[in-house]
Amino acid sequence: MKTNVKILTAVFVACGLLLSLSCKKSETGPAGQTTSYNMFMTDSPGDYQAVYVNIIGAQVNSDVSGWVNLNLKTGIYNLLSLSNGKDTLLASGSIAVGTASQLRLILAPTGNTVVVNGISYPLMTPSAQQSGLKLDLHAQFVSGVQYNILLDFDAGMSVVTEGNGSYILKPVIRAVVSPVNGSISGRISPVSADAAVIAISANSDSAVSYSSFITGGFMVQGLASGTYKVVIIPKPPFTSTSYFDVIVNQGSVTDMGSITFQ
Repeated sequence: MKTNVKILTAVFVACGLLLSLSCKKSETGPAGQTTSYNMFMTDSPGDYQAVYVNIIGAQVNSDVSGWVNLNLKTGIYNLLSLSNGKDTLLASGSIAVGTASQLRLILAPTGNTVVVNGISYPLMTPSAQQSGLKLDLHAQFVSGVQYNILLDFDAGMSVVTEGNGSYILKPVIRAVVSPVNGSISGRISPVSADAAVIAISANSDSAVSYSSFITGGFMVQGLASGTYKVVIIPKPPFTSTSYFDVIVNQGSVTDMGSITFQ
């Protein structure tokens, strides 16, 4: 009985959210051409007190849109403060669905330094790195799945000491792309049902989406792996319906197929 009460409470809360957000409804669905990402940077320890890099841009090259700029948080980052499992959020936003072959990280010609024995030395950056350091991605981005892009910067191997005592930055970076959640998709018929779709997890956490008023498609995104109850609330005169034991897996989209209201 307590479980049913929790589920009903989650549904009522979600329904209230639907009413408050109805004026913000947008055209979304499985046919969308972008998905969300977060890009982090971490570091392997090096034999220096600090290694500062001035990052001013980042781009991704995809088979859909070519080179596009990422929503980067520009600034000077101390790589050694990111070691031993720590990371920092460099960028977040939307990225084109499709295959991304490369990522380009753009460094400023100044503001890159290394600290050795308490003394700060400039890190010279070759012009090729200023115009864009290219990293291989070869990642497939799927609509409705959020991704983390991790840039593993090896500071120890990236700083090269010259014979004259100067330092050159030759970045050694490994890029790793991994999905962090899953989604539930489907299609509502007729499209005039204009339904709200609520996914409720076993602990009563809920996520909300809407069916497209053009295609009838819907997608509930950002779901952790697990089993969900899906409540579909159409406009009158159609009647709400529920689906139980809808399974979501990390990095994939669970397609519920076509759902028809009479």
